[in-house]
Amino acid sequence: MNLEILKIASDTKNHKILDDQTHKSKKKNPLCGDEMEISVKISKNQILDFGYQCKSCIYCQASASLLAKFSINKSINNINKIITYSNTVFENKNPKIPREWKKFEILFNGKNLPRKDCILLPFKALYKAINS
Repeated sequence: MNLEILKIASDTKNHKILDDQTHKSKKKNPLCGDEMEISVKISKNQILDFGYQCKSCIYCQASASLLAKFSINKSINNINKIITYSNTVFENKNPKIPREWKKFEILFNGKNLPRKDCILLPFKALYKAINS
């Protein structure tokens, strides 16, 4: 277990339910049973707040924590770009990660390929929330 991933997962600042959410979704990983619920507050095409609830592994929790911190005050267009990127990142063993997304490098690497579905679950839930 990577201690940095454990440290990221333990940051639960955004592990919350938003009372004033504008968008929400829930996804489940059929392979392992991880569950992720994401709620966001969006105004003027920008995410103002992000909350998540999960019953999941440490990789999924770390991914949700990083994604929440990254998403707040970002445009929907910017978020859709990283979601699109996340869907292809595991196709390369050592992907070249754009500078603005370097904080995801610890998750987006070949060593985590077996945990790909766990890491991507928050991204899929966020996509469903903001595009439905």
